[in-house]
Amino acid sequence: MSTPIAYFLVLSGALFAIGSVGVLMRRNALLIFMFVELQLNAVNLALVAFSRMHASLNGQVLAFFSMVVAAAEVVVGLGIIVAVYRRTRSVNVDEVEALKG
Repeated sequence: MSTPIAYFLVLSGALFAIGSVGVLMRRNALLIFMFVELQLNAVNLALVAFSRMHASLNGQVLAFFSMVVAAAEVVVGLGIIVAVYRRTRSVNVDEVEALKG
C-alpha cells in the first residue's frame, strides 16, 4: 500500500504557506532566513513526491541540487546577518541601510 501523492502535496503546500506567512510577518533576519529555508524544503518535498509518482530520479536529483544551493545560501546569508549584527547590534531588517555605501 502506497501513500497517495496528495498527502505529500498538502503537507508541502502547508509548509510553504507557513514559510510565506513567516517571511511576511517577521522583522528578525534570522527568523526570515529560517522561514525561507522552510519554503525550500517544501519545494524539495514536492519535487521528491512527483519524482516518486513518475518513478523517475529526475526530481530527486533536482531536489539534491536544490539542497546544495540552499547550503551555499546558508553560508552567505549567515555571513551577511553576522556583518549586519556586528555593525548595528541588531538583526532587525529595518536596519539594513547600515550596509549601504
